[in-house]
Amino acid sequence: MVGVVARRDNNKGGPVTSKELSVYDNGVEQAIRNFTPDPSPSRIVLLVDNSLTIRADVAKLEQAAREFAYEIYEGDKLLIVGYDEQAEIVSDWTDNAKAIESSLKLFRKKGQPYLFDAIRAVVEEALRPMPSQKRIIVVISDGLDRGSKATFEQTLAELQSENIVVYAVQAIDRTRGAIRRDVPKPKVVIDKLAEGTGGQIFSIEEPSVAAKAICDELRQNRYVLSYIPSNAVFGQARSLLVVGNEGITVRSKSMQQPN
Repeated sequence: MVGVVARRDNNKGGPVTSKELSVYDNGVEQAIRNFTPDPSPSRIVLLVDNSLTIRADVAKLEQAAREFAYEIYEGDKLLIVGYDEQAEIVSDWTDNAKAIESSLKLFRKKGQPYLFDAIRAVVEEALRPMPSQKRIIVVISDGLDRGSKATFEQTLAELQSENIVVYAVQAIDRTRGAIRRDVPKPKVVIDKLAEGTGGQIFSIEEPSVAAKAICDELRQNRYVLSYIPSNAVFGQARSLLVVGNEGITVRSKSMQQPN
């Protein structure tokens, strides 16, 4: 089972069908067993960088989170988590926009950004217990990690294994592209999190655009695809590519992790 975003480029013509897609597992085309729209509610975690040096003030972080409170669809719920060296719940699961907005005053900037540890904590404690739900993380950050015990590779593999999609509302890179010895550059982290899980990247300068696009896409353009791999080797990760016919845009995670 793979979560897929699919849309016609002109947004007309009805739902996308399995006959308009091709699936390649480790480069080998696969027979699609099922491909159905998934308009079910989403569980969306807003993971907000509260570290001292992020190049966005508290008001901008608040605004980026606030926009989602007013864009989610009926049945969707938000969990807001701020992180520096620790990940802390700012607002527990709710769809109450006023309650969410009042909780945002708890944002503050301090410490170092342990992004990878924060993602893994969210997966373990908030999202893994609800495997049947549509599970999303929106990272509001520039992608810098400075001190996590978890590696980037471990973090991305876990997201892919759990079929969790990452979107990013991206802040300006505080390192200005400086080479980092042990971890990818912040921009590369954001790029690979989104590309590797089937998400998208938006600018923190346009939070309303980001919130509306993400919430609309989750409700209107998400599908569930299933196939039985004909060439799977037990215990090995495999590349995954889902492509659409001309005029159809498709996104999915880029790897199938071993079960």
